Amino acid sequence: MTDLNTYFDDIELAEILALRSRLENPDAGVRRIALIELADLEDPEGLGWLTDRLANDPASEVRAQAATLLEAWEEVEVVEALCQALIDPQALVREAAAQSLSLLKTAEAGRVVLPWTTHADANVRIAAFRALRELRLEQAAPAALLALKDEDASVRREAVGVLGWLKRTEALQALAALASQDPDSEVRRAATGALGLTHNADVLPALRQALQDEVWQVREEAATTLGKIGQPEAGAALIEALNDEYWQVRLRATRSLGRLRHSDALWPLVETLTHRISNVRKEAALALGELGDSRARPALLQLEHDGDPEVRKAVRIALAQLP
Repeated sequence: MTDLNTYFDDIELAEILALRSRLENPDAGVRRIALIELADLEDPEGLGWLTDRLANDPASEVRAQAATLLEAWEEVEVVEALCQALIDPQALVREAAAQSLSLLKTAEAGRVVLPWTTHADANVRIAAFRALRELRLEQAAPAALLALKDEDASVRREAVGVLGWLKRTEALQALAALASQDPDSEVRRAATGALGLTHNADVLPALRQALQDEVWQVREEAATTLGKIGQPEAGAALIEALNDEYWQVRLRATRSLGRLRHSDALWPLVETLTHRISNVRKEAALALGELGDSRARPALLQLEHDGDPEVRKAVRIALAQLP
């Protein structure tokens, strides 16, 4: 068996060596295809050649291909090479490297990325925080908290994402300030969503303010988050949001009132059953089922023959929940 394994190892090594000359071919297309074949072998022997092409190939399309092919590797030298590629002169390469870094899975890889969160280039900082977001690397929290004051809105947004995944309660005050005061609506929206990491009533003022934001997407996020934090005091603001000019906000407020099982929402939700948007009617029916108040039965029965099958299904579910 040992001889057979050695035989196959020798075959694979021969394939790798055969690719070497093609990696130095003057034709960029030949080099790019050789890289793909090299990556398909998934042999550590060829890893150095992939990182070499990423750093040194004269053709941007080859460097970009190398960055894409390295997405499955978590070795320190690979992560370092991808980070270096974030400052490549060509956007094509930078974007490929950022995408590969965003797929990292290990804390060790995250520690390699961490120093890049303070790079002078905002796009590098964005890519670094995006790579760290889902790794839940505790060491990233101080950098993310500092980046909440970054001059670039996209950096602030990515830093919010890191803190949201880490569920760091010490960040709540800063996140609440962003949710209500940041000049960028996407940052306000991200911060509003991140406030859902806690059931702390201290975030209610910021969320109520976000529910009055001039941008409907922020109001929509606030309506969703108010349902997540599980505070009954959120009910009044959500009932008011049922009259929002955007149906998307009404839908999220309806869903949240159901999650809170807010008794004062009974008649406002019954009224919402007549909304022209079927998705809103569906959520209103489901929310009434969660409230479990039998006084909703007559209004729900009127929707048994609604034109939308999803609404009819929601009505059946709701009726089954009523006493």
